[in-house]
Amino acid sequence: MAAERQVGRLPAERGRLVGRRAELDEVARLCARSRLVTVTGVGGVGKTRLARRAADELRPGFADGAWWVELSPLPPEREAPAYTIAEVLPLADQSTRPMLEVVAEYLAGRRTLLVWDTCEHLVGECRETATALLAAAPGLHILATGRRPLGLPAEEVLCLDPLPVPADGAAAGADDALALLADRADAAVPGFPRTPAERTEAVRLCRRLEGLPLALELAAARLHDLPVAELNRRLADRYAVLGDTEDEDYDADPPWHQALRTAIGWSHQLCTPAERLAWARLSVFAGSFDADAAGRVLADEHLPAREVPRLLAALVRDSIVEWTPTGAGERYRMLDTVREYGAHWLHGLGEESVVRRRHRDHYLRLAEAADAAWIGPEQTAWYDRTVTEHANLRAALDFCLAEEDGHGALELGGALWFLWSACGFAKEGRRYLDRSLALADFPGPVWSRALWACGRAAIVLGEAETGLRLAGVFREAVAEEADGTAVFAAAFLEGCGLTMLGRQHQAAAVLDAVPRARPGPGRYAAEWFPVRIARAFVHVHLGEYADALAVTEELGAECARHGETWARAYGDYVHALAALGLGRAEEAAARARTALDGKRRLHDSLGIALAVDVLASATLAAGRAEPAARLLGLAEQIWHALGSPRMGSPELVAARTACEERARGLLGDEVYRAAFAAGHDTDPDTGIAEALVPPGS
Repeated sequence: MAAERQVGRLPAERGRLVGRRAELDEVARLCARSRLVTVTGVGGVGKTRLARRAADELRPGFADGAWWVELSPLPPEREAPAYTIAEVLPLADQSTRPMLEVVAEYLAGRRTLLVWDTCEHLVGECRETATALLAAAPGLHILATGRRPLGLPAEEVLCLDPLPVPADGAAAGADDALALLADRADAAVPGFPRTPAERTEAVRLCRRLEGLPLALELAAARLHDLPVAELNRRLADRYAVLGDTEDEDYDADPPWHQALRTAIGWSHQLCTPAERLAWARLSVFAGSFDADAAGRVLADEHLPAREVPRLLAALVRDSIVEWTPTGAGERYRMLDTVREYGAHWLHGLGEESVVRRRHRDHYLRLAEAADAAWIGPEQTAWYDRTVTEHANLRAALDFCLAEEDGHGALELGGALWFLWSACGFAKEGRRYLDRSLALADFPGPVWSRALWACGRAAIVLGEAETGLRLAGVFREAVAEEADGTAVFAAAFLEGCGLTMLGRQHQAAAVLDAVPRARPGPGRYAAEWFPVRIARAFVHVHLGEYADALAVTEELGAECARHGETWARAYGDYVHALAALGLGRAEEAAARARTALDGKRRLHDSLGIALAVDVLASATLAAGRAEPAARLLGLAEQIWHALGSPRMGSPELVAARTACEERARGLLGDEVYRAAFAAGHDTDPDTGIAEALVPPGS
């Protein structure tokens, strides 16, 4: 029986949701009536938390899951929502089609809930995306949050009000604001409010903050060092100065709710000057960040590095910054509304450009360190770290492009070649590199590196002709450079382009023109590994199976010496192809599983699809037709997510077709279709885990 399909991805809930039962029921009612529902309201009213719980309750009604799409880190850009949706879904498109078209096709036959969180800065872009996706996918529902609606005719809007505050003669449930304050204050003041007098002051505080959840949470965080009566007094003073220059300068659209302006401004006033400066500077981060990144961005002569840990701890204590332990270590983040306040202050201080440059420089150093260590035993760890920092890397690239800093964009985009071509983000990389190269069309090592990275992304996307063209431009660009390893980079681009077009003898000549021995140090020394993979691949296509095995054994030994995973898995894949050509089906299946395991660890969707394909062929060759048909179904599901079946390679397409026809002939149409459907409908992670288990184990 096929395993249940993946049911989506929602973030963990942060803190208990207090009240909101009527609003949750209303969201459910609106979602039953319309396929587009937007929860609106002022900043800090709890739109994100409500949408998170609503999505969890609605999830059972969507066979293909509920998926959380966080839009707040994105710059205003037409294609940004589609790219982010594609990253969230189990969709790793490697085609050249517009991403919105790819996402629409993927969702077309599915019943899915997408939750778009924080749309207000992308209203036009989200409106266009929603129109296209809802038209293409009848089973799609969208639940959006933002300070204003998207403005579509079919949109249902729920305007979220603050929590009810206690009052004389209030209806039941009108103490939700007090319940939230007590819940958040419990860590600092257990049992709060503990006395009738304290409860009276707490009720007064809830009224003053008008039941606004974020304002209440900021106030609760201050109860560790201020009695609630003193808190009330200071807030009263704060109301009296709402017309000061600090608030008049803020021109957010729409204007902030007075209670939130009061709570955040008051919390800001209670911070020390160093904490205020740290708050402002931390606003440049997109998504989450770690302590090392915070130190690199915060520290200078005004904020000594030794003070950063204390400042972070203080901002966490006061609910300005959220602290989250993860498997990779501690990380921090700011709520959007709090970050906006910090960004406003950073701009007012005149530090925005210099701090964003420090942010860019830190992530450039991180990308360069990952690049240097990619061929090595820490490859998987660097994959995890780079993907975790994806939002910040994207923000650094966006800053370079906005500032028309072509050199910086080329440096960062080129250093991230492995993220683009080895980690499943080729389409995004191609987009960034194309823009960077157009912005800074000048020769030199940095430009050449970015050009090569762009060619690599094109190859992964199946753009063989583009790869060949960029190989020629790259050869010219590096002709005068002293780095002798550039010939390996050029040979890989050209050799891959030729083999993908079926021109195997030409590909062999190009790949044989570079030395067989590993080169010494150089910017492109690591390209020896993919060049050897490509050469083994060409041997297979020419029927030279023994030669292919010799190359893969040499490659595997070198990878083992360096603790390398990505290239070694591709070597195992080509070894499986060669063993299959020699009639050694069990050996081919074993190597295919080894390749699949390596690619699974790095989430390399292209490598996973190739490995499942060859495992299906090997399984069939070993006489197990029904399991082979299930693997063919699983592979088809993965290739469909990639969007470029078999990279357009005529040999790979022919091998897949032959495997399908033989399996169908052995099983008969009915049994074949049932087995294929079982594989195709299995959750991909479950299907891959099952494929890794040898028969009889």
